[in-house]
Amino acid sequence: MLNYRQLHYFWVVAKTGSIVRACEQLNLTPQTISGQISLLEQTYNVELFRRVGRQLELTEAGRQALPYAEQMFQLGGELELMLRAQPNEQQILFRVGVADVVPKSIVYRLIAPTMELSEPLRITCREDKLERLLADLAIQRLDLVISDSPMPSHLDIKGYSQKLGECGISFFATAELAAQYGQDFPRSLHGAPLLIPGAETVVRSRLQRWFAEQQIQPQIVGEFDDSALMQAFGQSGSGIFIGPSVIAEEVKRQYGVELIGQTDAVSESFYAISVERKVKHPGIVAITEGARRELFTGL
Repeated sequence: MLNYRQLHYFWVVAKTGSIVRACEQLNLTPQTISGQISLLEQTYNVELFRRVGRQLELTEAGRQALPYAEQMFQLGGELELMLRAQPNEQQILFRVGVADVVPKSIVYRLIAPTMELSEPLRITCREDKLERLLADLAIQRLDLVISDSPMPSHLDIKGYSQKLGECGISFFATAELAAQYGQDFPRSLHGAPLLIPGAETVVRSRLQRWFAEQQIQPQIVGEFDDSALMQAFGQSGSGIFIGPSVIAEEVKRQYGVELIGQTDAVSESFYAISVERKVKHPGIVAITEGARRELFTGL
């Protein structure tokens, strides 16, 4: 059976880069750490480190073992934090993964209803690429994934998608750019400096198709996977940027920009993906019901 203490010593040495630094972190002697790692190597008849000069380098076996150790001790750390953080009145843990292409203002508006529940929730949010989030959902490290697309059909992962809502897009700009390009929308976008979402977003292809149909060719000056970064560039006057129409007033207020036009011909959709077909978690119920009742009232 795997000796987790020995594996932990291997992991710390690999992360810190030397036995000396591992000793400082673990408050152990070099003999203890090197001896335990040697026992681990002997148990599985592999060499995990090789000495190159005065430095230690991972062997191929060590490089293959490190990601497994990383995941194991990351999970262990999360478990320890969860257990230590439990108050006397038991909170319900709600772990939410957010696809990095979903606008942060939308995420906040979707999750906000969970803060008003009578049942105490402890919410953890993590942003990442959709496929990595879905992998964590499959092994129950997440309760919910919020995305701009439903569960991809090519992934062999059990999951169910609920459409939270859909809305058109709005175009925003500083007062200076709005004065220059705000008239005769959408023709005014022809040749205008434009900041657009990255290639991985669903709305990107819809936007490009709409431009082609309208025979509009803006000047693309920036592409962003992170909507908050795109909005920051837009706030600085770098170009016109887009956002979901459902939060248009919030974007104007937060970034001090003006609305120069909007269209329903290009839409953004948002989904809640979970492993349960019939949702029971109070946090997921609050998000789905709140989205349809307060945010996307047209559904």
